[in-house]
Amino acid sequence: MNNNSIRVGLLAYGAIGHEHNIATQNTAGLELMAVCDTNPERVAAALELAPNASTFSDATEMLNSGLLDLSTPPNSHFLWAKESLSRGIHVVLEKPMALTADQCDELIALAASKKLMLVVYQNRRFDDDFVTMRQIIRSGEIGDVYQYDSFVGGYSRPCDYWHSNAEVSGGAIFDWGSHFLDQILNIIPDDVAHVSGQNHKRVWTHATNADHAHVTVTFETGKQATFVHSDLAAARKPKFYVLGTQGAIIGDWDPAGEPAVADLPAILTVHHTDGTSRVAPLQPLVPHEFHRSIVEYINNGIPMEVDALQSRNVVAIMQAAEQSALQNAIPIAPVLRRS
Repeated sequence: MNNNSIRVGLLAYGAIGHEHNIATQNTAGLELMAVCDTNPERVAAALELAPNASTFSDATEMLNSGLLDLSTPPNSHFLWAKESLSRGIHVVLEKPMALTADQCDELIALAASKKLMLVVYQNRRFDDDFVTMRQIIRSGEIGDVYQYDSFVGGYSRPCDYWHSNAEVSGGAIFDWGSHFLDQILNIIPDDVAHVSGQNHKRVWTHATNADHAHVTVTFETGKQATFVHSDLAAARKPKFYVLGTQGAIIGDWDPAGEPAVADLPAILTVHHTDGTSRVAPLQPLVPHEFHRSIVEYINNGIPMEVDALQSRNVVAIMQAAEQSALQNAIPIAPVLRRS
């Protein structure tokens, strides 16, 4: 081990844990020292990339390995993050940070009191289609954005894993909303006036997540943004539909993506007020930028693109949307924090 490397421990090793493992192997300054999972086959998969890592089946035994990269299901995020921070360990969390804003506030306060890093892996903030679209918006090409709509889903039976269990995942709004609502707040930084949400449970009785979830965020400036996650959409909406005062952007799903369409970047078309349009080439991105920024933050104090307060506010909005959905979409004002 390089004495200057930041020690990484992966808690839970599924698909996202594997993604963190790959990023760790390819980021100078990070070194995977430990992996923990109750499934021996998953531990073996981790060792294929990091053969020298120590292995554990008990999370508590692993916690002193260094930086904790937490990939457990959402309803356990608060517990393991609090335990790790209490032990003086920097924490990288999966989405969402926790299932309530109060839990997020407790973690943020604990991390601050111990001068530790607490950050959520908002990986969709680094997607090439989103980064390209954000650059177009910030360039002013479509003017001032006042309506922003996002969608993910189709018509398909939800999986039987924890993602479809509302008690574990937080619900359909929390599942993909942790990604798409984070993107919305990154595009429109205005103060939020209120949030409304609606959940439909109409077809898929084997799962407890909603079959179709709709969130509307209304800003103090009058701008609006929507997010829809659906397993009942026989016809998909575009991934992105963005209206500005001088143009629009449509992010169409790649038709080559069936059935895993969500894993491919959208095809971005910029529409101008004179009737012309152009397909925007995707901006090439530096791989593993999030993980590189972890090293820069811990070693040099350089602020990261993502901070804990942003992820906390996403949770507050999702919590308000779920509360609204229980009251047939009555608007709820979320409690957001600026500092």
